[in-house]
Amino acid sequence: MIYSFKEYTPVVDESSFVHPLAAVTGNVIIGKNCYIGPGAAIRGDWGQIILEDGVNVQENCTVHMFPGKSITLQESAHIGHGAIIHGANIGRNVLVGMNTVIMDDAEVGDESIVGAMAFVKAETIIPRRSLVIGNPAKVIKHVSDEMIAWKTKGTQLYQQLPADCHESLKEVQPLREIPENMKIQEGVYDTLRDFMKK
Repeated sequence: MIYSFKEYTPVVDESSFVHPLAAVTGNVIIGKNCYIGPGAAIRGDWGQIILEDGVNVQENCTVHMFPGKSITLQESAHIGHGAIIHGANIGRNVLVGMNTVIMDDAEVGDESIVGAMAFVKAETIIPRRSLVIGNPAKVIKHVSDEMIAWKTKGTQLYQQLPADCHESLKEVQPLREIPENMKIQEGVYDTLRDFMKK
């Protein structure tokens, strides 16, 4: 859902996809080919939030800040399931792992990877191409060319996802039995079909 707040209405490029179960509120600008997953909350009620082109904010993420702050998730930033970005700026082509928390006035440098469940303290400055893990988060090494290539390929899948969602995602009623032509992992199909018949 898209909500205006005071005088602000979110701006979302038509190539991007905001899931109907996400909430985008107020002073938010979403660029091209962005994906916002179900359960995500992007709250531009107290300041501006900019998502540059190709950003994805996955399921159950929160992007917010203290009053008077403005933040940017730069091009191709990849925010993993359940992560919280609170008043932090995220650099270009960064990966933020699942359930990570990045606090106010932190800066994550371009092409960095922040591991799952990390806690990045307020005002932390993470240099470009850093691999960061832990609670509190610490830089443990430099991100290699191979690592950033892997990250970039994953983000490209999410950059294709908005077009796929616009083309084929629709609300439906569930099927009550498994169709004969449904593709299921080998060895699981008959077990599932038998289970459904009980």
